[in-house]
Amino acid sequence: MERKKVGIAGCGLMGGGIAQVCARAGLDVVVLEADEGLLKRGLDNIAKDLEKVVARGKMTAEEKDEVLGRIRGTVNLRDFSDRDVVIEAIIENLEKKQNLFRELDIICPPQTLFCSNTSSIPIIEMASVTKRPGRCIGLHFFNPVPVMKLIEVIGTILTDDSAVQEGVEFSKAIGKTPIVTKDRAGFVVNLLLIPFIVDAIRALELGLASAEDIDTGMTLGCSHPMGPLALADFIGLDTVYYISNILYDEFKDPKYAAPLLLKQMVKAGYLGRKSGRGIYLYNT
Repeated sequence: MERKKVGIAGCGLMGGGIAQVCARAGLDVVVLEADEGLLKRGLDNIAKDLEKVVARGKMTAEEKDEVLGRIRGTVNLRDFSDRDVVIEAIIENLEKKQNLFRELDIICPPQTLFCSNTSSIPIIEMASVTKRPGRCIGLHFFNPVPVMKLIEVIGTILTDDSAVQEGVEFSKAIGKTPIVTKDRAGFVVNLLLIPFIVDAIRALELGLASAEDIDTGMTLGCSHPMGPLALADFIGLDTVYYISNILYDEFKDPKYAAPLLLKQMVKAGYLGRKSGRGIYLYNT
């Protein structure tokens, strides 16, 4: 089924990016934030991102205005009552996500497809609090959303096959490449990526080599576009730490356990690019 009306809960880095790609694909988008201040900031960031696209010659000013015209902001969840697809992109907090899904279950019609953009929490945790678990899937986008082509489409043991297929078709309709994965913490990408990153942090912690040499080893030795430590800073060390803990709690495998250095840096507020300091120093 072609999806034309999309609701996005959250207009931060991920939610704003999702709103942008959906609107560029011609979809009618309503994006929700907790208050007017956060909403204005999110919508302003979308406009700034699109202005950069225009400056690069990838879009005309008229096309930019058309895209922005397809995005409407709201602080009222009831504005999702006519949406075909709702994508949750709020904070990685299970209780908050479950509360949102409970409210959406009351507001949205039965046919609405519920999607979560969580990077690590099993989708069943959210689907199980609704009366439509068969219509709940994961749609895990990657940062930066307008650039990264991949979407992980996740179905639970309760998800209808047709809902997974709708997720695949929706992903393609907005210009992304979907992969389908089962509902296990970390899904495919983070299940493989997080041990790689935390092993690199362990190597740094042990003094095996400098951060620069570890990253150079992986970029030049393995043709990776970015070294694991630079990637950790880009993702956010707090996010890496959070996902690491989720995976360790799920599997109890030491390879997922966060190194002490990672924990200490997060506690110190050294979160990577977004804080100006992580493994590396950045100009802020």
